[in-house]
Amino acid sequence: MSDIPTNMTVPVIGFAAFSGTGKTSLLKKLIPLLCSRQLRVGLIKQSHHDVEVDTPGKDSYELRKAGAAQTLLASPFRSVVIHEHTRPGEQDLASCLGTLDTTKLDVILVEGFKHACFTKIEIQRQDLNKPLLYTDDKNIVAIITDDVSAEHTLPVLNLNDPDEICDYICQHLL
Repeated sequence: MSDIPTNMTVPVIGFAAFSGTGKTSLLKKLIPLLCSRQLRVGLIKQSHHDVEVDTPGKDSYELRKAGAAQTLLASPFRSVVIHEHTRPGEQDLASCLGTLDTTKLDVILVEGFKHACFTKIEIQRQDLNKPLLYTDDKNIVAIITDDVSAEHTLPVLNLNDPDEICDYICQHLL
């Protein structure tokens, strides 16, 4: 059973790890490498916080706070859609994927949703001493770690070598 819609035509690759492992830091290095290979990258980042992406006092913020269920802020440089949820709760990955225009993407990277069923790469840092996720998650296909000497039943990628990670993604997951 997959959390990816059956009509999804773009590869979706997750990065699963415990908090503080460096998912965002890795993605900040990986995204430009994928873009340099002429890939159009989409990103979904899960947050468990009440994030505010608009600025209090701005028209779009005030109109949304007035009760708009959906707000689309469009500028010459970027657009953002804000959906207000009537009942706060975790969003599902399929719904999040459905909001992206996949006709303009070659790959979608996902930070978070570590319990969802879709292709993921685990990130591990030796000094955090966290349990391995892949032993209980058959959707994890590789492990990225700073301890490349450790033996694993999955392909091991060097956390400190984003080029190697990019090569693996391009050769094995796209």
